[in-house]
Amino acid sequence: MMGVAATLWVITLGVSNVGPFLERLFEIRVVTVDGLHRLNQQDIIDLVQLAPRTPLYRVSAVDIQERVETHPWIKQATVALLPFHELRISVVERIPGAWVQVGHEIFLVDQDGQVLTPWHPLEGESLSEELLPVVSGVDRKGLLEGTEAVRLAIVAGIEVADHVRQTYSGPLYVNVADPTNLIVSVGGTRFHFGEEGRDEQWKRFQQVKQVVRELEVVGAGEVSDVDLRYENRVVVRERG
Repeated sequence: MMGVAATLWVITLGVSNVGPFLERLFEIRVVTVDGLHRLNQQDIIDLVQLAPRTPLYRVSAVDIQERVETHPWIKQATVALLPFHELRISVVERIPGAWVQVGHEIFLVDQDGQVLTPWHPLEGESLSEELLPVVSGVDRKGLLEGTEAVRLAIVAGIEVADHVRQTYSGPLYVNVADPTNLIVSVGGTRFHFGEEGRDEQWKRFQQVKQVVRELEVVGAGEVSDVDLRYENRVVVRERG
């Protein structure tokens, strides 16, 4: 009996010492974050909420991933626990795609129509990200809740703005209130895109532009409307 008791005591003593040893052996001492362009590493570390001297085996890679992906600028995160002391987080940041104007409010959204941040300008301050189009005609509640219909409308607005940007410079404004008539304004000229085949609509305009002299001044305020919604036609309405 005394031998058994002694053995149990040795086992208990060993287990009590192994715990702290393992925690020191696997203690997270390095946190690296890859893929950052606009955010800084501390922004991500704050989301992780890692307690000091936490061992690797006490954290969940899935849990950390979910925490990091709550940040509006993070599209995707991958977490790796590397022996013996490193927590590595690789992120894909969202890319700004447009400004969305709802009433007097302006929001920066990514290329998928996801809200990144509201814009609160100081007096006299102009929009940053100057090359981004300004999209209007969306529902505020749907925008903030990220509804599918609003996101798809914004994505469509960004796509048609990209078409126009390939040829014309200057601020671009896109109204997406009517999906069958997306309106892109640049330099006083309005382009009307239909709901289907927008790539083809723009290609048709590019072909016509080469032979219609009046279209050379598009974007300079000389032509009011270029309507691309009609099959095999480009309708130009001059300012009257």
